[in-house]
Amino acid sequence: MSPDPDPLAYSAALSDFRRARFQAVMKEILARFTGEPIDLLSYDEVRRQLHAHGSYSKGLEEIPLDAIVGSVGRYTDFTRDFLPRHDASQERWARVKAAADSQVGLPPIEVYKIGEVYFVKDGNHRVSVARQLGAAHISAYVTEILTRVPLTPDMDLDDLIIKAEYVRFLEQTRLDRLRLEADLTVTAPGRYPDLLEHINVHRYYMGIQQGREIPFEEAVADWYDNVYLSVIGVIREQGILRYFPERTEADLYLWLSKHRAELEEAWGWEVRSDKAVLDFASRVASREKGVFSRLGELIIDAVAPEPLMGGPPPGEWRRGKEALHQAEALFADILVPISGQPESWCGLELALQIAERESGQVHGLHIVSTVEGDAADSVAAVQAEFLQRCATRGMNGHFILGEGEVAGQILDRMRFTDLVVLNQNYPPGPGPLAKLTSGLYDLLQRSPRPILLTPRTGSPLQRTLLAYNGSPKADEALYLAAYIAARWGTPLVVMTVFDEGRKTPPETLMKAKVYLDDHGIEAEYVAEEGALTATILETAEAQACDFILMGSYGLSPIRELYADSTVNQILRRTRVPVLLAR
Repeated sequence: MSPDPDPLAYSAALSDFRRARFQAVMKEILARFTGEPIDLLSYDEVRRQLHAHGSYSKGLEEIPLDAIVGSVGRYTDFTRDFLPRHDASQERWARVKAAADSQVGLPPIEVYKIGEVYFVKDGNHRVSVARQLGAAHISAYVTEILTRVPLTPDMDLDDLIIKAEYVRFLEQTRLDRLRLEADLTVTAPGRYPDLLEHINVHRYYMGIQQGREIPFEEAVADWYDNVYLSVIGVIREQGILRYFPERTEADLYLWLSKHRAELEEAWGWEVRSDKAVLDFASRVASREKGVFSRLGELIIDAVAPEPLMGGPPPGEWRRGKEALHQAEALFADILVPISGQPESWCGLELALQIAERESGQVHGLHIVSTVEGDAADSVAAVQAEFLQRCATRGMNGHFILGEGEVAGQILDRMRFTDLVVLNQNYPPGPGPLAKLTSGLYDLLQRSPRPILLTPRTGSPLQRTLLAYNGSPKADEALYLAAYIAARWGTPLVVMTVFDEGRKTPPETLMKAKVYLDDHGIEAEYVAEEGALTATILETAEAQACDFILMGSYGLSPIRELYADSTVNQILRRTRVPVLLAR
């Protein structure tokens, strides 16, 4: 038994205990309002939850007091910062405090270490006193307990549940053994069963694709390499995590998977993971804009006609593709609106032709005002014709039924496709009123994707004419021209037009040639003088080009409204399809 302490030192220690007890009471009251955890963790419960296994002695060490978060048997006697919670501790606490203030000092405590945190095996009162004295470290005999996941001093009970779930997930998947760098930490309980379900679904489809039973560990590794990391790569490229500083990449993966499922339910077709990520990123970035920026957009939306709102900046679609490293197939998803009228099937045939070259898929969008009564029979007929034409080409088409305003329905779905193929039955007229009432003009102004417009006749798309003037959107058309020439193996003619009203610099063609040469693309180069529209169309005919590629509107929406642009003039007079780059 330790000797009796000095009466004066013991009396002072009792006063210190009462102050510490008062602080503990105030902490408990405050915690009821804030919900902040103040309880110590139970070592036995943590060890059980984490399936801890094995241990070894580390000997005597100086350990940080802030890293002691629990106790072996007395975790209810103290708060998380080791303030005494019961008056029954008074005598023992005061004796330890008096000894600490004397020359006797505090002997080392004994602790278990799990991850970065410690649990007191012997010496709870010594820890409490040391913290009251303002010490930062304490001497301790340390025994380290082995576990598969790390613990940190700031963890709470929810953290413990999450860590326990992570341990079970790793025991089931062995992902930490299969991929040493893998970190699938989440910040909310109940997420790891969802990840396990993703792996099981992936395994199921792997088995279908490969015609064999897939070993579970093989499916785990393949899911991590080709599904999880592909989504995480886009998250990193887009910098999405900066908008969620309290969350992890695994959190975002699960949120994005849910977002993708919601999109598929809303639009009625399979949405690729990368497109769901980019859509999520754009929504988050829009939400994070400054208050005044958002207010300005709301005002514009309220007072400006839709064709005057404009679209995304030039190259946004291309940059998204490059971020996804998907230059191999630019047009994997093709949207083609179909009215059911005879001329509307021309666009579908062109879309199917491109999908064959791209190993892509076609989404047929039929828009109606209602599906009731006789309209239902009409819809069924259009759907049957669409599916029959796709089957004839040996392709699986996706039929989508939309209700509402045509341009809006198309624009909503454009975000999840790469190309829109559209019959241009009614090109925009030359006057402002004609443009404001033109659904096609609205689409061309606001489109986030390239649009291929085709007259009522088809085209084999065997020889491309690029109308190039060096503008930002013409550069996007140049990017597409290089891709099409390389991927489709079609000859390319690049032309520049000189006219009195709009002098094109002589180095414009050289700029295009340098770009194409750098990409290993051979082309013919033509420089003509004359009126823009007529010269482009005449050159296309003279060069036997059955396909014109050019940038979309280059002026601001207001200026474009009052100018009869070359794009509109081309659309009104062309006999071949025109692809407009964004």
